[in-house]
Amino acid sequence: MTTVDTAPPLDPQSFRSDFPILNKTIHDGKPLVYLDNASTTQRPRQVIDAIVRMYESEYANVHRGIHWLSDQSTDRYEDAREKVRQLINAQHRHEVIFTNGTTAAINLVARSWGDSNLKSGDEIILTEMEHHANLVPWQQLAERTGCVLKHIPITDDGQLVMDTVDSLMTNRTRLVACTAVSNVLGTINPVKQVIQRAHDAGAVTLVDAAQSVPHMATDVVDLDADFLVFSGHKMMGPSGVGVLYGKEALLDAMPPFLGGGSMIRRVKLDSFEPAELPAKFEAGTPPIVPAVGLGAAIDYLQNIGFDAIHQHELLLTKKAHQILEGIGGIRFLGPIPELKSGIVAFVVDGIHAHDVAQLLDREGVAIRAGHHCTMPLHKRLKIGASSRASFYLYNTLEEIEILGQALEKARSVFQRKRS
Repeated sequence: MTTVDTAPPLDPQSFRSDFPILNKTIHDGKPLVYLDNASTTQRPRQVIDAIVRMYESEYANVHRGIHWLSDQSTDRYEDAREKVRQLINAQHRHEVIFTNGTTAAINLVARSWGDSNLKSGDEIILTEMEHHANLVPWQQLAERTGCVLKHIPITDDGQLVMDTVDSLMTNRTRLVACTAVSNVLGTINPVKQVIQRAHDAGAVTLVDAAQSVPHMATDVVDLDADFLVFSGHKMMGPSGVGVLYGKEALLDAMPPFLGGGSMIRRVKLDSFEPAELPAKFEAGTPPIVPAVGLGAAIDYLQNIGFDAIHQHELLLTKKAHQILEGIGGIRFLGPIPELKSGIVAFVVDGIHAHDVAQLLDREGVAIRAGHHCTMPLHKRLKIGASSRASFYLYNTLEEIEILGQALEKARSVFQRKRS
């Protein structure tokens, strides 16, 4: 039986009032219990206000305008880039590229770095637990170049089989791309160790940090990551903005992926010269206001502290395991709470994941159901779909108890149907 600590590292009640949506009631007055944070998070008033303020008083296009308002907007946009740089401890601000999200960032690397550096017979190593966003772009690259994809297997409890990593690597291995935290299993992967082994083999690395940057401290220098990507909407920022971090030397050597305004130094009728970093990879009008909103979200998170956030989510995860174990008939996906983030994915005996989600929704509890953009992982686990509750800093122990009560009610509904 999993034990639960009694003293939470932080008090979510002290800032839940910052999140207007958490005060909602649905379905005849039931309080909303939002447990779908691995998909997207809610926004505090401070982020919403930053977005509104930008549109109301400081918005114009950035970098190109020779007027006061454009200067203000440019300053806010570049301030946000600096906040990202500090967040992940990048050495240079121009190593931070704003994209539309994690998926766009991975595709940028696959198209620019991948098309330039891979050829038939070269190898990319991924894992069996990757999100489709860190599978499909490399599959498309393989179709274009003839490179070969390999996959680090996982154990039955959702951990990487690290003993296979060295044997998978050969003198043709060019890239190792790995998620830092599984969006289904919650597994916190030993990415620093994976990166070290990849570098020992002469390979470049990409870390999908969409599920880790919002929840724990991230240091790209300490990791020695070549590329690292994440999204704003999973860390209380707006949708439509993400980040590609890349080492300066790699980004400098890569050709632009998108062409148009901003990414050029000069253009002739028959040729162009690309701009310096980071503009080279930010063609057209960038996500100005979403980036500013992301900067406000970073401020909010750093005021709380990532260690406190991680410890709070661990407490919630332990509580969820304890309660769900007591219900019975539930199979957990992934490792024990101490080895994962605030994600609890599970299968309920005799009830499809979609039915579980619908029945919980009637009780005001929002979870995720389906394959969670990880069809190969679900095939490896021999299931078609799963239910997933995922937590963030504003979730409470009381909400975990409501989750348990709703699951017990869902099981009783299906037991009555079968009787």
